[in-house]
Amino acid sequence: MKSRIETMAEKGSVPPETRSQHKGFLQWSHHNNVTKRNHQSIVEIVIDGREEDAVDEDGDRLPTLVYVAREKRPQFHHNFKAGAMNALIRASTEMSNGAVILNLDCDMFSNDPDAIRDALCFFLDEQSGHRIAFVQHPQQYFNVTKNDLYGNSPLQTDKVELAGMGGYGAALYIGTGCFHRREALCGNKYSSKVDGQGSMNWGRSSQKTANELEEASKVLVSCSYEEGTQWGKEIGLVYGCPVEDVVTGMKIQCNGWKSIYYRPQKEAAFLGVAPNTLEISLIQHKRWAEGLFQIFLSSYCPLVYGHKRLPLGAQLGYCTYLLWAATAFPTLCYLVLAPLCLLQGIPLFPQVSSPWFIPFAYVYGARTIYSLVEGLMCGYTVKGWWNLQRVVLLRRSSSYVFSFVDTVAKQLGLSKASGFAVTAKVVTEDVRRRYEEEVMEFGSSSTTFIIVATVAMVNLFGLVGGIGKWWWVDGGMSLMGLQFGLCSVVVGLNLPVYVALFFRRDDGCLPVDVMFKAVGLASLAACLMAI
Repeated sequence: MKSRIETMAEKGSVPPETRSQHKGFLQWSHHNNVTKRNHQSIVEIVIDGREEDAVDEDGDRLPTLVYVAREKRPQFHHNFKAGAMNALIRASTEMSNGAVILNLDCDMFSNDPDAIRDALCFFLDEQSGHRIAFVQHPQQYFNVTKNDLYGNSPLQTDKVELAGMGGYGAALYIGTGCFHRREALCGNKYSSKVDGQGSMNWGRSSQKTANELEEASKVLVSCSYEEGTQWGKEIGLVYGCPVEDVVTGMKIQCNGWKSIYYRPQKEAAFLGVAPNTLEISLIQHKRWAEGLFQIFLSSYCPLVYGHKRLPLGAQLGYCTYLLWAATAFPTLCYLVLAPLCLLQGIPLFPQVSSPWFIPFAYVYGARTIYSLVEGLMCGYTVKGWWNLQRVVLLRRSSSYVFSFVDTVAKQLGLSKASGFAVTAKVVTEDVRRRYEEEVMEFGSSSTTFIIVATVAMVNLFGLVGGIGKWWWVDGGMSLMGLQFGLCSVVVGLNLPVYVALFFRRDDGCLPVDVMFKAVGLASLAACLMAI
């Protein structure tokens, strides 16, 4: 199987003899003007679990396997992943109508054969199982480096924050690795009177033939099926938001259901592919932060929509993520104003000898020590924790800035809604090697990297210029102590940026034009500050 897939990938096409084995594949024909954005409903039962010959090499029964490609037409909005999920929910209703649905992204795979049994233990619990809407596993990856170079798998978030949300019965639905109760996902509100069973009948209602099931499913995944219905509003995943998973999970919880966050101790139930370049990671977080901020500014804001429906702690827990984009500008103030004021001798904080210095130093020191200790207790190395601090800094000074600006512009009607940003994770061998060696990958002249490099240069100018200007002045270091400390930390976090700007010569370095733009913009900012 592996060699067949690799051969097809190299050729860029499926051999005719393989296509002829499946009528679903045969319908993808350019002769019929079929494209990925304009095609009819395609449904094929590849393996019918009811048939006698549906067994593997060992004679064990195989489950039913169905290939589904929902209809797409240029005149109909397909609603991205949410639309695909809703189409699959309807098709599976016809094919199996199972009471539990597993949602898994295409770049993830099962790593624990007991995952389904573990989830069913929650759903079948005699005391509270009838109220469980979904069981969410953490999003974990198999290709994370030893020190998690890009902060792809934040252990503190997985083990502390999301687990805390689960304690309120309000675990976040993160779009993958999630077992859903079909009844809750289809918009039904929880009612103790029906003991969580609802009025839905599980299992196939009739013994239709494979052809009959395929034809019935084609209607369910057609473009026109949802017209005039509550799909995307009250039923299924919610439309109109780049992070449809989070808002859908919150809506389910506001319907009276509870959710479970389950992180097994033995091994990850599901594993996926983590972004292995900085640009891909920042693009991914830009989309997430933008979608989350849209939820906060919409009618689904947890402080409004979840009022009296969710515990206050759960509402605030949601806001922790929904306000990612809003952290951009306070962070930029510290990253830009502090070094520029240091150059001009403008103190922003009390001098070291002042009693008022103690609260500032305490807040920064306590937060840093607490974060480090918590990270080490969760399984991070010291270098891994340091990498996470760097990545958070880069996200807030680039991705979250764009997320905030784009969201506000859309709310004011100044720009149109952007499409779903797909993050490709296929890279060259050199990129993969640098990732495994934990060397940060830039290799682009994007606006994001210009901002990152400019902020790094502003802090370098501030630190070097500040030392040269105030080191010899009596009381200068005492007056500017906190600003020196802040700039030193930021410069330390940006060391990989400086190396990529001035010393690296591989394809993953920052291009020369980025260096000139960053130095020029940083110099301009310093000159304007002096006026």
